[in-house]
Amino acid sequence: FPKTGNGKGSSIFCGFRALGLYSNHLPHVVRFHKKHQEFYVVTAVGRCFHTYNVKKLGIVAVSNALPADISYLAADRMLVYAAHGKVISAFAKNRKVVHTYEGHQADVHLLLPFGDHLISVDKENAVIIWDVDSEDMYLQILFDKASFDVSAVMHPSTYLNKILFGSSQGSLQLWNIKLCCSTLNMLYFWLLYLTIAVDVVGVGLASGQIIIHNIKFNETLMKFQQDWGPITALSFRTDGHPVMAAGSPVGHIGLWDLEEKRLVGQMRDTHTTAIAGLTFLHSEPLLITNGADNAIRVWIFDVAGGEGRLLRFRMGHSAPPTKIQHYDQSGQHILSAGQDGTLQSFSTVHERFNKSLGHGSLNKAKAKKKSVMCDTAKLPPITTFALESARQSDWDSIVACHQGFLVTTTWNYQKGSMGAYKLEPERFNKNRALTVHATAVDISSCGNFAVIALSSGHIDVYNMQSGLHRGQYGKDRAHSGPVRGVAVDALNELTVSTGADRLLKIWKFKSKELLHTVSLPASPASTLLHRDSGMLAIALDDFTVSILDMETKRIVRRFSGQRGQVNDMTFSPDGRWLIIASMDCTIRTWDLPSGSLVDCFLVDSAAISISFSPTGNFLASSHVDCLGIYLWSNNTLCSLVSLRPLPADYEPFVAILPGSCLTDDEEEDTDADNLKMAEYVSPAQLDEQLVTLSLLPDSRWKNLLHLDIIRNKPKEPPKVPKAAPFFIPTIPGLVPQFALPDTSSEEQSKVVNLGALAQKSKYDALNTKNYEGPVQLLKELGPSAIDTELRGLAPGMGGDICVMQSFLKMIGSMLLSRQDFDLAQAYLALFLKLHLRLIAEQTLLMEEAGNVLELLEETWTSMQTILNHSMCLLSYIKSALL
Repeated sequence: FPKTGNGKGSSIFCGFRALGLYSNHLPHVVRFHKKHQEFYVVTAVGRCFHTYNVKKLGIVAVSNALPADISYLAADRMLVYAAHGKVISAFAKNRKVVHTYEGHQADVHLLLPFGDHLISVDKENAVIIWDVDSEDMYLQILFDKASFDVSAVMHPSTYLNKILFGSSQGSLQLWNIKLCCSTLNMLYFWLLYLTIAVDVVGVGLASGQIIIHNIKFNETLMKFQQDWGPITALSFRTDGHPVMAAGSPVGHIGLWDLEEKRLVGQMRDTHTTAIAGLTFLHSEPLLITNGADNAIRVWIFDVAGGEGRLLRFRMGHSAPPTKIQHYDQSGQHILSAGQDGTLQSFSTVHERFNKSLGHGSLNKAKAKKKSVMCDTAKLPPITTFALESARQSDWDSIVACHQGFLVTTTWNYQKGSMGAYKLEPERFNKNRALTVHATAVDISSCGNFAVIALSSGHIDVYNMQSGLHRGQYGKDRAHSGPVRGVAVDALNELTVSTGADRLLKIWKFKSKELLHTVSLPASPASTLLHRDSGMLAIALDDFTVSILDMETKRIVRRFSGQRGQVNDMTFSPDGRWLIIASMDCTIRTWDLPSGSLVDCFLVDSAAISISFSPTGNFLASSHVDCLGIYLWSNNTLCSLVSLRPLPADYEPFVAILPGSCLTDDEEEDTDADNLKMAEYVSPAQLDEQLVTLSLLPDSRWKNLLHLDIIRNKPKEPPKVPKAAPFFIPTIPGLVPQFALPDTSSEEQSKVVNLGALAQKSKYDALNTKNYEGPVQLLKELGPSAIDTELRGLAPGMGGDICVMQSFLKMIGSMLLSRQDFDLAQAYLALFLKLHLRLIAEQTLLMEEAGNVLELLEETWTSMQTILNHSMCLLSYIKSALL
């Protein structure tokens, strides 16, 4: 693959998170937080580890990704240690690497925190004791692999500076890391666990035997034997019950009473794979288990002497998913079918909304009485399915095809279980020896009918409510070979099918009549219909994808460039993009209107199935040999992404699968690369033939002709005059006189008499032929200031005829350059309104006004032609059939 580049994998999609990943084959680690007074469980998932709270099994943190897969996990009060290859990394706060220990010559496979030190063991039998803070090597011990191959290590409580090593040869060695060692004999050693009693340890052997040994006196206290194979994990209850739990490779757990020295219970099928880890919480009746089946389970022992009851769990697929699809229009639920035979729903909001619909079975009632492992009638894995949530409250909403199986099954999403019907055509008389199997399926948009295609070339229609057969397409069969795809349009009018005979057939949905046939250049592999747009994507065996328009029944696009088989396709919600995942480990995004490739990136593992969220937020993908579902966020929803057609020789970059947080250095590099990306800056004028408007708001030029109305508008309604007094006051004297009101305190007039104030225009630059300055000056002025300046151009206001002529030339230059077209129109209209009579009297101004008129008519004619062309093209696109 090409070298990965930070931020260059995809311009549209960015890794967001992973769903359905919980555990692998490594044992978990339990931590207790004193401040929170809560237990946390840490599990390894590939190159990172997850931290969950035991109270609700909610995910708390996801660590940064390491360069390689984690080979062992350990933890103390402050740090979590993860071994990967020959290196050990210490994480603080469950996320950031704070210490790195390098010095091993082989891969590390055992870790043990020991106070201020860390003990590590590699596969070459070298034991190194590290100082945690300084990262220095404190001590190194080399064992002879032929005589003592270290396979387990532990620290017995109350034993100062002492470490107990166990070997695959069957012996134990108790070391004082400051003094010397002593040797204990044991046969077929497998693993070590500390009991609740001092000086006593539990030893699990590869033969299935469990030995409780006193290391102080070197004597065996008791022995137990399990018949399920080697002991994979041991744990002891600390809540007052002398019970020991032992794990096995087949997923069973044996419960042993240490006082009565007998088996008191069996917990069968706790996991579908080997028990990787067992831990009883301190002073609580809770048992935590995990396994390679991608599951974490918490069991509670709330009945005296009884077996554990499942309290809570987190479970994903134990085998890679084969098909994923968003369930409803909310985009919050992803339905996933896996090679483990289960159908599960994963929530993109919170893990508590996840649910498993179970494993398919021919006899559902019988499967309930027996476990899934013992069910002889269970169905093979689901290869493909179709869903429609329109009538999910009334009947089943999912139809699934099973690998190499003729019977298709219905599933009920709301009930979270297998549905009521098993759809099987009667023409084969339930002969299971035939090699006929279901190949494709679809559900009508109303949710009432299921269309099922078979490898024999038949296509049948069933009613989802009753499960009854409602007809078939074609007199004998629809295609002469296996049917590779089938789809029903949005209005239940047409059904389209493709077969290995290289034919695409369009049928009437109700009458089953054949309407049209299209020959394909190669045999089809799969089909996908976008119902809203009526576009059908057809993946062919020659690694190309064709797009058929259901309206015109013609191939309108062909996309090539894939170098491997097309595994899956998905449309964007608006039908503009088609995303294709192929076996060449690429995920390509094609733009349907332009027919060009706009995005392409590589992944480490080929994508098997993809699904675009109905809301357009996320792209979900599942990959080869990967148990999780990976979400990619759509960058175009939150930022400006310039999508340009990629060249034919474009070399894509590798994008890291989401769910693993980048290191701080990588995040800084990504931010630096984003800052270096040059943003597109639009030029002042796109083309000389186009008219360019100004960026000024309308209030700066739209009301220039109505300033007199705006100015004379009264600010407040007229006031009522004061009423005259009843008794008019008089002035004392011989002759009676009325007292006049005092006018000395009245307000002075607000009208300012400018008198001889001379107005000088600021358009001295109009005398030159450079009109950029005056235009820029006008842009900076408000409407009133513009009106004042244009009035000042007249001879009576301080201007002259030459200045007015220069102003008309400025308007002509604006029209000639076709820039600021709206301002030129507004300024010219105001100028004519103010000085129309003066212009008519001056010959020089009339000639210049005629030149402006010619330019104005030429510009408007050009604009009208362009507008007519655009309207004609839009009318053709809306009405013509492409």
